[in-house]
Amino acid sequence: MGKNLKEAVKMLEDSQRRTEEENGKKISGDIPGPLQGRYENGCAYFHEEEREGLAKICRLAIHSRYEDFVVDGFNVLYNKKPVIYLSAAARPGLGQYLCNQLGLPFPCLCRVPCNTMFGSQHQMDVAFLEKLIKDDIERGKLPLLLVANAGTAAVGHTDKMGRLKELCEQYGIWLHVEGVNLATLALGYVSSSVLAATKCDSMTLTPGPWLGLPAVPAVTLYKHDDPALTLVAGLTSNKPADKLRALPLWLSLQYLGLDGIVERIKHACQLSQRLQESLKKVNHIKILVEDELSSPVVVFRFFQELPGSDPVLKGVPVPNMAPSAVGRERHSCDALNRWLGEQLKQLVPASGLTVMDLEVEGVCIRFSPLMTAAVLGTRGEDVDQLVACIQSKLPVLSCTLQLREEFKQEVTAAAGLLHVDDPNWPGIGVVRYEHANDDKSSLKLDPEGEKIHAGLLKKLNELESDLTFKMGPEYKSMKSCIYIGMASDDVDISELVETIAVTAREIEENSRLLENMTEVVRKGIQEAQVQLQKANEERLLEEGVLRQIPVVGSVLNWFSPVQASQKGRTFNLTAGSLESTEHTYVYKVQGTGVTPPQTPSGTRTKQRLPGQKPFKRSLRGSDALSETSSVSHIEDLEKMEHLTGGPEQDVLETSSPEPHPGAPTLQDTEQTGALQNGAQRPEDDRPQVEELESLR
Repeated sequence: MGKNLKEAVKMLEDSQRRTEEENGKKISGDIPGPLQGRYENGCAYFHEEEREGLAKICRLAIHSRYEDFVVDGFNVLYNKKPVIYLSAAARPGLGQYLCNQLGLPFPCLCRVPCNTMFGSQHQMDVAFLEKLIKDDIERGKLPLLLVANAGTAAVGHTDKMGRLKELCEQYGIWLHVEGVNLATLALGYVSSSVLAATKCDSMTLTPGPWLGLPAVPAVTLYKHDDPALTLVAGLTSNKPADKLRALPLWLSLQYLGLDGIVERIKHACQLSQRLQESLKKVNHIKILVEDELSSPVVVFRFFQELPGSDPVLKGVPVPNMAPSAVGRERHSCDALNRWLGEQLKQLVPASGLTVMDLEVEGVCIRFSPLMTAAVLGTRGEDVDQLVACIQSKLPVLSCTLQLREEFKQEVTAAAGLLHVDDPNWPGIGVVRYEHANDDKSSLKLDPEGEKIHAGLLKKLNELESDLTFKMGPEYKSMKSCIYIGMASDDVDISELVETIAVTAREIEENSRLLENMTEVVRKGIQEAQVQLQKANEERLLEEGVLRQIPVVGSVLNWFSPVQASQKGRTFNLTAGSLESTEHTYVYKVQGTGVTPPQTPSGTRTKQRLPGQKPFKRSLRGSDALSETSSVSHIEDLEKMEHLTGGPEQDVLETSSPEPHPGAPTLQDTEQTGALQNGAQRPEDDRPQVEELESLR
């Protein structure tokens, strides 16, 4: 019955094909346009969703390998399970989409790893693929289809198409190719790996992003001689609406013309080559290059070789390095590259950069003009501006990376500070102040700590330094921390850490003093009320009951007035006690009490040059001194102290004997000599006096 149904469908398709040949509307044959002569004897299927064409190709492969699938259905697949091979570098979600569309379980998917020892780390490992195919055949499975990449979704690398095609022909596997590098088939110069993709069984093209054409369908080209199976798989249709899908793409290609299509693809490839050549001259930038002539995708990242740095960055394994140190260095560089990518996207929006996280290299920045240049209008000047922005950001990245370890050591050695490892923060580091009531084991929000850190952030921002400070929750907890941003110059980390520790400690002490003062005042008010009530009762006992009667008390007070002293209470904030006001009313003088001791301040006062901002290292050299002066600033200060009078002069004046009344004193002699010298050289001393005044 299945064979009869297949023959009937074939007869129907043959009649339809003869009708199309008579009307001159046959689609099969050589693909017109830029791919003419590259993909011969192919048919086209137009679809809106990019992955839909691959799903139809998988249906066609199933119908081709399982002859009784139309009749028996899933029972045929159950006896001999099909296997679809996908590269580990394939776009995410592709395998799950195919299983959902085909109704296959996930064990039908086989993930092929990429090269680990030789070649690109984003190319499919052909030797390991052959081993997987042999294992599946021994287990009674059927290798059905292989999805290869001519330009991976992440870095644009191309698999070894020649070897993959030989392997697929050997085991009867359908080879499907997709990727951004297929656009280079329209150019006159094509790499051998991409050119080998024209020998595959099917390929998917996305001309919309390549040419900057919105709302145009994708195209899947395939080679198959059985029209009945293509009809069953859904690659061909008799509905007029399905045939009209190609109309927007056809109109767009007619508008651009062959020269316009080739020019746009060529312009995108030239932009990639221009960026690659420019980045080769920039230090601390690593480019993930597969083939400089084929891939229109440029992927790069910032790296800097430091002592004990991440071996992943150098490409050389270091067995003596701890895994925790490797991960810490990896996260530090990832955060810096993420910050660099966001900065470049804001500074050069026409570049169309993308920040992505790769499994081996970490966070990288991708430049794919073939997917963005036609829409954003990227030009060669934008590439030059991008390179200039990268060079301007490199000193900031290098300086920040060098200061991170020093900042961690200083914070660890400082009392009351805790260094927080935040892999997502690109700045110098994150620090948290541990106050006296801080519960270190708790991860909940700490109101007292949040108040201290808010005051600390305000104090740090008032210093007007080049560093940026932010407050936010700690990584993996809700406690507040201080985030220190990027450093563009040499920063004195010890002064920075000491300032943070001292300022936070002072804020904590002031808040604690305020709380204690509030409690003392409250208790003092309660005690004053009690004492005033007792004093009122004593006054009533002294005056007697008769004086409290309204009329009698007035007459009695007129004949015998009461000499009562005014009694009150005053609260001494320094001593925290109540005192009587009798001394104030008797002597008409308010008591001063005990003078409070001055609060010691631990803030280090550092002498800075004029115009020098906080947290900058003091330079002792020609830059910190005047070009015309031959004496350093410190020596000038010492000379000024000797001239204005120091401890030695006081000792001399004290120990010198009393001079004779008629003898001239040493002071008179010095004044006379000074007047004589001033009369002889009035102009020579004026610059020295002005210099001393400026130093004063």
